[in-house]
Amino acid sequence: MAQEVTGPSNFIEEAVEADLASRRFDRVQTRFPPEPNGYLHIGHAKAISIDFGVAEKYGGRCNLRFDDTNPIKEETEYVEAIMHDIRWLGYDWGEGLYYASDYFEQLYQWAVQLVQAGKAYVCDLSPDEVRAYRGTLTEPGQESPYRNRTVEENLGLLERMRAGEFPEGACTLRAKIDMAASNINLRDPVMYRILHAEHHRTGDQWCIYPMYDWAHGQSDSIERISHSLCDIFYEDHRPLYDWFLEQLGVFHPRQIEFARLNITHTVLSKRKLLRLVKEGYVAGWDDPRMPTLSGLRRRGYTPAAVRDFCERIGVAKADSVVDIALLEHCIRQDLDRQAPRVMAVLNPLRVVIENYPEDQVEEFEADNHPGDESMGTRMLPFSRVLYIEREDFHEDPPKQYFRLAPGREVRLKYAYIIRCVEVVKDENGAVVELRCTYDPDTRGGATPDGRKVRGTLHWVAADHAIDAEVRLYDHLFRLPEPENVAEEQDFTAAINPDSLVVLTGCKLEHHLAGAEIGSHYQFMRMGYFVADPDSTAARPIFNRTVALRDTWAKIKQAMEQEEQGD
Repeated sequence: MAQEVTGPSNFIEEAVEADLASRRFDRVQTRFPPEPNGYLHIGHAKAISIDFGVAEKYGGRCNLRFDDTNPIKEETEYVEAIMHDIRWLGYDWGEGLYYASDYFEQLYQWAVQLVQAGKAYVCDLSPDEVRAYRGTLTEPGQESPYRNRTVEENLGLLERMRAGEFPEGACTLRAKIDMAASNINLRDPVMYRILHAEHHRTGDQWCIYPMYDWAHGQSDSIERISHSLCDIFYEDHRPLYDWFLEQLGVFHPRQIEFARLNITHTVLSKRKLLRLVKEGYVAGWDDPRMPTLSGLRRRGYTPAAVRDFCERIGVAKADSVVDIALLEHCIRQDLDRQAPRVMAVLNPLRVVIENYPEDQVEEFEADNHPGDESMGTRMLPFSRVLYIEREDFHEDPPKQYFRLAPGREVRLKYAYIIRCVEVVKDENGAVVELRCTYDPDTRGGATPDGRKVRGTLHWVAADHAIDAEVRLYDHLFRLPEPENVAEEQDFTAAINPDSLVVLTGCKLEHHLAGAEIGSHYQFMRMGYFVADPDSTAARPIFNRTVALRDTWAKIKQAMEQEEQGD
């Protein structure tokens, strides 16, 4: 169903509205054309949101078309993962699922048409020779010695290429355009190369495969795409896109380019992401440190947060770098609304309340979400032995430290006020236990006598807590620009050695036993976490999605203050 059109919000929508008004196109048809040779990442999410978003806004449709023109790198695994990721984001291509391989025969027949028109020829130059003959940005290219073969000879050679008579690299089919063109893409680009490889859909039916520039525009034309939205890399390819369509005299879509997404502390090159996986820098494509959609999902990112991020960054023509803090801000905002609050002690320190009865257990009612009464409450058991965070105790506290220290009081959330009366250490001098007393008159945290207790800590009862593994994820790269390393190094030198810290023996409230995989929680005072797919009832595992502090909010506030100052 078409959305209510509210007017263009970017240059792409302005172009679409102009085309509809001029009747260049009578409806909007877009497509998302991934190559099935890897997993989608956050950059693809931006492209998906643009492709599907434009179609939705103007009552059109967006196809999902796999550009499966390179059998060497493509796998069915990637096809299935890509479809899962797009659906996870909340988009649906309906009946518009296509593959470039669906059009192999038509593409071949169109190639024959160009040969017959004297617009394409079979070239015997090797790949290295083709590159050498192409010239440079400042020097024209040289014509291939095979450029002026007759139409009959070219048709015969192309037929033999298809029949598998030549080895890989023996020859190619090239468009016959202009070797002196200022745009290198027009210097007789390769249309077909020989690959004796089995295709994941067509098997061994073909041994010549179309290049992307040849398959792209013609596939768009077959599907009657009105607006072919691409990233800015393809801007220089647009003249070639147009040339092919004009020579064939077929339906001519309009190609429009937009800026690629770049994010700090991240690489989005598929080749580099593959290196991270293959060389063991990460545990796989869905490692929560990866910018892949499967990695973000495992880390606890939601479709709503990713779509919000894509909407906030907008659509531009010029490349820019987005601070990863904005992405973190989006997931933080989404989870703040929906994640129930629980208490989890990640680095536990044992606390014994000396004046609390040993065999007594009482319960306190706790809000599941202080801002949403509809999420209800839960009961928390309280007993003589508890755990608090080790960092919530300081034997020699500095100024402005309001947590627990010898002789000081703190409030235990929902429970009582306690005072530290003794510090127990091991033979190495490390603190292993705190002996405390509690004030029975402060049930629920109130102070009938009006005394001020500034620190409030989270806690769990020792006998009722569950043990869990917690994985603290941080930026995979320590540098905002991972490529900005010493000349003799590559981007892997910027990898953050502390991007993953695994904590075991964490103490969590018992309500988290059997938490459903993918369920989100705010661990009070610690951050937002999600139950990992490896988690079991016997061995719960939680991943930190994002910390509670909002770096982006601080950056935005500083920017606004700077603007006001100007």
